Amino acid sequence: MTDKNFATEVLNSTLPVLVDFWATWCGPCRSISPIVEELAKEFTGKIKVTKLNVDENPGTPSQYGVRGIPTLILFKGGKIVDQIVGAVPKGRLVSMIEKAL
Repeated sequence: MTDKNFATEVLNSTLPVLVDFWATWCGPCRSISPIVEELAKEFTGKIKVTKLNVDENPGTPSQYGVRGIPTLILFKGGKIVDQIVGAVPKGRLVSMIEKAL
């Protein structure tokens, strides 16, 4: 995911999209990454899961007010429906996703 394809991949998606805003140097980002990958598998066909490196793509995070990472934002129909900042338990992410389905 990049700043350039964000609109196509996220805002124009027919499925809800979970975007993980992260960076390589971020310890909490690394700790939550396996959970995000599990969710991508568990919700295949129901949601799209993407990752956006904030260092390589600074435009999109600033547009959405991302100040701390990891930030996970759930989009549906091109609009933000929920967001979580920080490494949280899997159950909290699952409930966020299920509310949007």
